[in-house]
Amino acid sequence: MSAPDGSPVSAPRYVEVAVPVPLRKLFTYAVPAAWSARVHAGVRVAVPFGKRKLAGFVVRDLTTPPTTARIKPLASVLDEQPVFPAELFSFLVWAADYYIHPLGEVLRAAAPALASQALAALRDEGFLEAGETLPGRRIATRRVLMVHATASDLPAQRLGSSQQRVLARLLERRELPLDELRSEVKNPRAVVRALEQKGLCTTQELEVPADRFFAAEITREQGPTPNAEQAIAIAAMLARLGQGGGFLLHGITGSGKTEVYLRLIAEARNQGLGALVLVPEIALTPQLVSRFRARFGDDIAVLHSDLTDRERYESWRALRDGRVQLAIGARSALFAPVDKLGVIIVDEEHDASFKQEEGFRYQARDMALLRAHRTQAVCVLGSATPSLESYQLATTGKLTLLTLPVRATQQRLPPVEVVDLQRHRSGPGGMSFLSAPLTAALQRCLAAGEQAILFLNRRGFSPTMRCEACSELLECPACSVTLTQHKRAGVLRCHYCDFMLPVDAACLKCGSKPLTELGLGTERLEAALAERFPGARVARLDRDTAAADGVGAVMERMRRGEIDILVGTQMVTKGHDVPGVTVVGVILADQSLAFPDFRAPERTFQLLTQVAGRAGRGERPGQVVLQTYQPAHPAVLCASTHDYHAFCRAELAARQELGYPPYSRLCAVRIDAGADEQARRIAQELAQVVKRHARVRDASVALLGPAPAPIERLRGRYRYRFLLRAEDRRALRAVALAVAARIDEGVAPARASVDMDPVSML
Repeated sequence: MSAPDGSPVSAPRYVEVAVPVPLRKLFTYAVPAAWSARVHAGVRVAVPFGKRKLAGFVVRDLTTPPTTARIKPLASVLDEQPVFPAELFSFLVWAADYYIHPLGEVLRAAAPALASQALAALRDEGFLEAGETLPGRRIATRRVLMVHATASDLPAQRLGSSQQRVLARLLERRELPLDELRSEVKNPRAVVRALEQKGLCTTQELEVPADRFFAAEITREQGPTPNAEQAIAIAAMLARLGQGGGFLLHGITGSGKTEVYLRLIAEARNQGLGALVLVPEIALTPQLVSRFRARFGDDIAVLHSDLTDRERYESWRALRDGRVQLAIGARSALFAPVDKLGVIIVDEEHDASFKQEEGFRYQARDMALLRAHRTQAVCVLGSATPSLESYQLATTGKLTLLTLPVRATQQRLPPVEVVDLQRHRSGPGGMSFLSAPLTAALQRCLAAGEQAILFLNRRGFSPTMRCEACSELLECPACSVTLTQHKRAGVLRCHYCDFMLPVDAACLKCGSKPLTELGLGTERLEAALAERFPGARVARLDRDTAAADGVGAVMERMRRGEIDILVGTQMVTKGHDVPGVTVVGVILADQSLAFPDFRAPERTFQLLTQVAGRAGRGERPGQVVLQTYQPAHPAVLCASTHDYHAFCRAELAARQELGYPPYSRLCAVRIDAGADEQARRIAQELAQVVKRHARVRDASVALLGPAPAPIERLRGRYRYRFLLRAEDRRALRAVALAVAARIDEGVAPARASVDMDPVSML
């Protein structure tokens, strides 16, 4: 084909673009010839989409010409290079396909915010009108002028006093931001310019990560010499660097798993390889970052949902450009663009928070193993209480099992006393929730000047309020849950939709007063302890106090010895290392066993074991008191003897008999609507899709449900669900895809979602 002048004409080029909309499909656009050289897979582009204007991602070239002539062109190319490295981009495409989620939404969730310059260019090109924008997050790029000393000492030539002060500071640090010199002189830019003209310094404008985790000064350290078990684990992992391999590091609490991570990452860095460390909670990130800074300095990017868009963008760019090769963060840090990725660590791999429960419902632990496999990186799953799924992978040889059976400090695990609350119905002072054994342990602890942690996984003052006139429980008008009394805040609150009433409200059914307080929350326990031990400094750590004070601030007070007794929810169970804690008390050890979830025993065992491990981590021995109404339950018994393997044997036998993971795969289908009848009808329609599918007829995929969800109504919407279960992942996936296709056809006014490998059964 040629033009009228005889010159060759290239065929039109078309690309498929992933647009951030809830549709599981790609959209075709034409590529203007002027932009063809800039359009590659992973590049962000602006596109017209119906009446909207969106930023999407080029996925691939269309190999066959479109059948319709009405193909719109790309409006603009927003990036000079692909947002994601090729390895990460293909990984995200695979993940979207596996979890049956729209690729455009996955890519938008994993990408950094859009720089403001791109929007300005779109306005200049006429695609966006004045004041018009694209949906999604965006940041203004922040550039910092760095000043570098080229002199090695103060020169013999005469310098003004301001120049002397600035140069002296530069000689101390060699390089620092211009802004840091404002404390030395009034006009640092003019002084630096004068020094630069004299050849005593140079300047360079850079994008520098700014993060609150790097504010405190850290003393560098080499770390302790690994013990025998640590050395074996480190050697096994190092042998696989550059080749890849998956490991399950089962180390008891206090066994030094973090030291193993540090040694592995240090060698990876020596070989020019990058590393990625995932932790389950933002609360654990500051403590871990401090340890990594002490070993590696500030060449670390911290990525988590608590960062501002600017901080996240700057950290992302530092990783993408290869200026930083170590990333630490919570679940979403899995998508960090680490250059030459050689190591992935998933710390506390058993934790349920590695599963995203809304939107793109990925399991970061499982995806970490996959990403490591695709990049030939070493992946380490670490835990004192590994998930049964990971343990099964290790026992079947799909992961290499490494164990750390003793504490790094040589302290023994603390003895555990199980208190049967059926027998100890009332403790000293009539407090049923503080038994005599726990009270005595706290008295000894306080008398010795030591610290204690009490765990109660229920916040607020009273979890339930009951009308004295009609005996009705005070329930949220929008959710099928009772309102919790928060006495200090003076409100009754729903912990799901945040509906609130004043604390002196009347019964919503009969209008009577007063209301009776039922049950126990952390706020009530805190008040009772302050009354029972008037000389003790009692503090609380739960979602309410964390929002005001911050987890790090509370735990720092604990480490400084400013708190004698810390009361808390799950936040006190995970990863905190406070040498002064010698007593740990669990107020209701069997509370989580009541959840309608086949994983309830496993989570109970993990919680009890993890919180028990907070005791005796310093020089003084620890003690644990578990109060329970079910002292004979395997989760309680095995936690009291620190016997992970006994618990696994019992629980795996039960799972195998019932056909639950790790002996099967699950997919949850969830439906909600404004009316109960609407939700029920759509749930039944989707279940019929499952029943019609060929693989169901030969019983390879089991249908469980549909039925109302355990919390039947949430935020004013009625909820139904059903489960698909199969041993064969491919058979399960085929049925799940059929359900997803029916959902894509439309289920209004209801909403429905497909969740592969669900964790929450609520």
